[in-house]
Amino acid sequence: MDQTNNIQTSDNFFNKRDQNMVISYCNSCSYTYGEVDNENTPPTGMVHNIEESEKIYSLFERKLSTVPFIKGRELYRMYVNCFASSENPYFHTDGEDGYTFLYYPQKDWKLDDGGETQFIIDNNLYGILPEPNRMIMFEANIPHRATTFRDRYRFTVAIKYK
Repeated sequence: MDQTNNIQTSDNFFNKRDQNMVISYCNSCSYTYGEVDNENTPPTGMVHNIEESEKIYSLFERKLSTVPFIKGRELYRMYVNCFASSENPYFHTDGEDGYTFLYYPQKDWKLDDGGETQFIIDNNLYGILPEPNRMIMFEANIPHRATTFRDRYRFTVAIKYK
């Protein structure tokens, strides 16, 4: 089965005002030192959990409510990942069932900046480029990892449904 069909992208996900709001939020919220992706790996990156009371939470929830295949699923976590340019995150899955959405909020990006999300599918490595204002969706059981930007912090907003 070709799982690359199970990774979808949506470009120009938000209007410019909402994209700027997300960028501002990512740049100003407080972070705690990383999370462990697997029980045998050390923590990487920094994370900020987005509470349901936050305006950004309802912004994403409203926009994603139109996605047909998540109807009846539970949104159980929303957070911002932040990686410094020197970090090397690990491959992991987000569960056996469900869907993960990743949003790339940055305004500027060029190919040599790096920062793609890498996936392992059928023993091959695939990367999704972190185009500004792009949302990607994939099945939670696909092994994946972030890669870092060459010269600045890399933010992604992660939204998980089970």
